[in-house]
Amino acid sequence: MGEFLPLFFVLAMGLSLLLYVILDGFDLGIGILLPLATESQKDTMVASIGPFWDANETWIVLGVGVLLIAFPQAHGIVLTSLYIPVTVMLFGLILRGVAFDFRVKAGDHRRALWNSAFFAGSLVASLAQGWMLGAYITGLESTATSVGFAALIALTLPALYIMLGSAWLLIKTEGALFRKAVSWSRRALLPMGLALVLVSAATPLVSAEIATRWFTLPNAIGLLPIPVTCLLAYGGIAWLLSRVDVLEAGYEWLVFAALIVICLMAAIGLAYSIYPYIIIGRMTLWEAAAATSSLWFIFWGVAVTLPLIAAYTLFVYRIFAGKATALSYD
Repeated sequence: MGEFLPLFFVLAMGLSLLLYVILDGFDLGIGILLPLATESQKDTMVASIGPFWDANETWIVLGVGVLLIAFPQAHGIVLTSLYIPVTVMLFGLILRGVAFDFRVKAGDHRRALWNSAFFAGSLVASLAQGWMLGAYITGLESTATSVGFAALIALTLPALYIMLGSAWLLIKTEGALFRKAVSWSRRALLPMGLALVLVSAATPLVSAEIATRWFTLPNAIGLLPIPVTCLLAYGGIAWLLSRVDVLEAGYEWLVFAALIVICLMAAIGLAYSIYPYIIIGRMTLWEAAAATSSLWFIFWGVAVTLPLIAAYTLFVYRIFAGKATALSYD
């Protein structure tokens, strides 16, 4: 019975990190886009993420927490190997958190400084997360190929975040900023598509085991729905962005929904590629897992905490649904 516990915890961790990429991804993307907007539009962009951005980061805390308590051996290896990018990411997240509050409270004469800080923190955190993902996929090795792949992911992940941020602005804004968000989405769509293609092509090249799983029969046929679904979602986004009249008719949320589908397919593909390893080629889930008695003890905490966080997230998004209003700190 206890053998299912490592699988439960890795699913909980994977779900937490997927939700983090989607939810914190859009507010990181808005931070990266901030310099492209006018001053009043910047206020609206910040207001559109105001009720959500801090809570969105809860998911990465939960994911890393599960890694620590359920897979302590893997936690030690992963964070030791990724010490520098993790530190850089934390500095970026702290910087954007400080900038978010100070951009108005520090006064108009300092607003440009804190806007720049919010942009810098968002970009630095996005690049660091991309580097960590690339390093993890290559088994946390230090070869030239692994470093090059990590750099590739670091440079391409912000394109996904920009698309998520632009799509969120389509949902939350109107008028001139809405049209700017359409323009930003169109310009980010091709880089995001190229990033997906490059990552999909490079992943099997840096891991022979992943290549075997994807390109041998009958696996290749069974896995075909993943790239096909991504392609259809990508085509749907391109079509929607070419039809502003459709977006303005109340279907703007479909762009964000299609991006969620792409993220979900990517997560499923990654999970299939690395299972049953928690560190590719080095340690399986069961080898890295804590003692069964410890897993049972923390199982109930995670089983209660995960639905509560999900319920709170849904509640907040429901309460603050609709278009963003003028930013106010009163």
